[in-house]
Amino acid sequence: MSYSVGQVSSFAGVTVRTLHHYDRAGLLSPSGRSGAGYRLYSDADLARLQQILFYRELGFSLDEIAEILKDPQANALEHLRARLRQLSEEIGRLQRLAEVAEQAIEVRQTGVELTPEERFEVFGEIGFDLSYATEAQLKWQDSAGHRESMARAAAHTKEDWRQLMREAAAWRVELLAAFDDGEPADGERTMDLAEEHRLHIARWFTTCPPDMHRRIADDFAADPRAFALVVPPSQQRPGLAAHLCKAVHANAARRADREEDR
Repeated sequence: MSYSVGQVSSFAGVTVRTLHHYDRAGLLSPSGRSGAGYRLYSDADLARLQQILFYRELGFSLDEIAEILKDPQANALEHLRARLRQLSEEIGRLQRLAEVAEQAIEVRQTGVELTPEERFEVFGEIGFDLSYATEAQLKWQDSAGHRESMARAAAHTKEDWRQLMREAAAWRVELLAAFDDGEPADGERTMDLAEEHRLHIARWFTTCPPDMHRRIADDFAADPRAFALVVPPSQQRPGLAAHLCKAVHANAARRADREEDR
């Protein structure tokens, strides 16, 4: 039995345009033509279309589907296993995102609510990039330190945030002055500022041992969104993020040396 493009489109749930595209791509060419030259699909064509739609639903590209259909016995199982792994990873990623959303809701519900005016008063130019916050949550979600940091941040009062940001602003003035004065990253002045930053994190968020501080500093150097949490873009200097990262690493090494000398 033969079917027209319109009939196939109707009962297969695909557009005529899609069927024409499959034909041009060599993925599904109708077996016959009517006397007037119209495409006619056979039962075998419909079976092939069913396979194509199955693989499309699983997220395979047309090129991948064409490769599978060349020799279904040889290729299908391998491709399906690979796709299963991808889907499992995607399910895991979406589950983690759902957890991030739930935690964000909890923080929103229990955290400090600020009006736009209060937010500017407290945070000034410091901005919080949502995409970075989400990625950071996924990256650090298994860390006890990150969980503690989120909990303590949510518990801060407005006055806590004001004091925290005043301390951060004063530290930032000193950091910029040292950098502008040409202080080396491994100089005492700059390493002391790195240590002050580590203690600031410990005081307001979570215990911050040197190895954790190094990872945080690595993020500053690698991701502008992370560095913008400590130095707003309007105050940044070329090379400052990398300079701070080196200072943190130098300070960690200095602390390790002091521990050995005890």
